[in-house]
Amino acid sequence: MPDIPFNVHTRASNHVMKLTRLGATFQTRISFMRRLIRHMHRENWSIEQKHFDLDDEGYGMALYVVTTPERWYSLVCFSHYLDPNSRTDRVIAEDWDTTFTLFDGIPTKADIKRLAKQTPKQETGRFEEKDLVLSRANKSLRLFDYVVDSLTQGHQPNPKTINSVGYLMRTTAVYANGKFGLADRSLYADRPELKPPYQAEMLTVYLIREFCLDLVEHVARYRAPIRATALNRNLKRHLGMGNATGLGMAPFLVDHPALIHKWFQARETALARIRSIENATATKIARFRSLVSRSKKHVSEWIIEDEKQKSKIQKLNDDLAVLDCWVSDDSKIINLNRPWDNLFRLSEKNFSIEGQEILVSLLLEPYPELVDELGESLHYDPVNTFNVRMTVSEMIQHVQTRYRWALAINFNDPKENQYFWYYSQEKNEPRRGLRCDEPGAEKEMEIAVARDINSLHYALNTVDKSTPLAHFLLSHPELRHIARRVQMTSQYAYSEIQENIISSSCAPIDILRSKLAFFGASKFDPKSDLWTRITLCQGAPLRDELSNDYVDDWCFPVQPAKF
Repeated sequence: MPDIPFNVHTRASNHVMKLTRLGATFQTRISFMRRLIRHMHRENWSIEQKHFDLDDEGYGMALYVVTTPERWYSLVCFSHYLDPNSRTDRVIAEDWDTTFTLFDGIPTKADIKRLAKQTPKQETGRFEEKDLVLSRANKSLRLFDYVVDSLTQGHQPNPKTINSVGYLMRTTAVYANGKFGLADRSLYADRPELKPPYQAEMLTVYLIREFCLDLVEHVARYRAPIRATALNRNLKRHLGMGNATGLGMAPFLVDHPALIHKWFQARETALARIRSIENATATKIARFRSLVSRSKKHVSEWIIEDEKQKSKIQKLNDDLAVLDCWVSDDSKIINLNRPWDNLFRLSEKNFSIEGQEILVSLLLEPYPELVDELGESLHYDPVNTFNVRMTVSEMIQHVQTRYRWALAINFNDPKENQYFWYYSQEKNEPRRGLRCDEPGAEKEMEIAVARDINSLHYALNTVDKSTPLAHFLLSHPELRHIARRVQMTSQYAYSEIQENIISSSCAPIDILRSKLAFFGASKFDPKSDLWTRITLCQGAPLRDELSNDYVDDWCFPVQPAKF
């Protein structure tokens, strides 16, 4: 890494970890899918379609094998007929167009026979140690059928129609980490390719995308063996993998404070590094200008129905137009000392939050030598320690220093206690209920951090300040979890969402977007405050392009030209 004095401070946690800003997050170079594809390129992975036993309607089994320098992974795919009356993206679904298992190694015939029985059952199936990831996906029927019809007639689909959806299928769940008998992460977390977070899941999504592209061509060929044509490579690349995500993902960011700190700290460290650069080279400036131009077109092609997000996108378009002027050839801003810091300070004064946050992504992009290494350290190995020697006085000091934002919330206001979060036994997923109207509040998940901090602070102030914390907790065992959290997070600035997530003002969609952006998601398409659709891998290289020199140049993809 070049010797650059990093003399710009990272942004403060009380600035970064607010819902309005979390809900404006964009993918960056260190997002998990970006990291995976760089790793595949660096190690020259190969992906081969070993079996494609599908009938003329595209139903059957397919097998893709990934070869890495050390081992193999396989995606076992099952394509099914789905009754139109059973089609839904909701987690309550029991049938899907396609179901998948990522297998550790190359499955035997017995493994495939077992998975053919268990994989379509999803949550009710039974899985084994070799089964790493479980997933399912539904077709975007309008686009899938349109692409099949176009190819069947021997011509390419319209790029504008392709872009209007952006994917042929969308996943509705990608399970791993020991769920339903799947392999526990501890069994493969020491493998370099899977050590950073969500790499097994991202590999699964990438392979599902490849299957979708093969499937649509397969169906077209069967319908018109002579006339059908293959899908243009540029259009293939522009088709990502859709995903529908709801409340189940939201509590993760609260449940894993140290891990979340690692993610946000890495991004904020990367930003501080870029802002510290004294002078930008002509090559870096040219690269940045091209990215601004590309992002303008990308955002203009971000097509959704949600009126609130539409308004944000319009303002974002305006921000990017201003940014384009700021970095134009005749602008002096880009030629000043510390150009990126100056640019970012200008954005903070003039741009919307979405505009500021897309600039974070754009600034990181031209500097892989300063940024990419940070994407290799996003995992966290839990250490369960508790300082029994701490006194009540010391704990009060920690709370008042670290959690001033929580102590400022008035929990006597019913609006601040409007919701409770619970775990649904039926679907093994978190849910949110109205405290005054729905049963189950007594089984509330321990994720109401702000409220519990207030309870802890009040109780601490009722006892002698020299009391050992261990003695205090013997009398208040219900506060043990939050006391442990205070100790653990004292060294992690970005570990907490600094908002009350049981408040009437909390929109879980903001939490979802922040996590999905770290996955590498784009084209966020909110369907309510509770769930969203997104696109992954749009613009990403295809499996036979992983060795290309420009394999990592796919951020903010734009619609291909019409053929």
